Amino acid sequence: MSLFETINEDIKKAMLARDHARLIALRGVKKEFLEAKTAEGAGGELTDATATKIIAKMVKQRKESAAIYTQQNRPDLAESELAEMTVLEAYLPKQLSDEELTAAVKAIIEQVGATSMKEMGKVMGVASKQLAGKAEGAAISAKVKQLLG
Repeated sequence: MSLFETINEDIKKAMLARDHARLIALRGVKKEFLEAKTAEGAGGELTDATATKIIAKMVKQRKESAAIYTQQNRPDLAESELAEMTVLEAYLPKQLSDEELTAAVKAIIEQVGATSMKEMGKVMGVASKQLAGKAEGAAISAKVKQLLG
């Protein structure tokens, strides 16, 4: 079952369970999926890789929004954003731990043959493709800087 079909099934389950927060989050995902499917050049197809990228982007947006709401002393809005973020994170692959990320980045550095910070771009190009959905871009970048610097 594709991620799109899984989301559709979970929307039905959330409706039956009257889980309002989950339903709102999943409907938002479905909207993004439908927009991606009908986008120019997509050909009406949505791969699981693309779907995962969309969900990761949505999680990042929710996290940033919650931080802004917290700064502006709006805990009610921050709480709803964090609840949606928690629902969405369940559909992402397991995030790498710090040790796993270090090992993966070390392997990529060896694979590329990078030795200095000048070659960070090469490492980041490979790392972002290999670790997409498994770690945030900022975390990957920080780890590459740490290991190359």
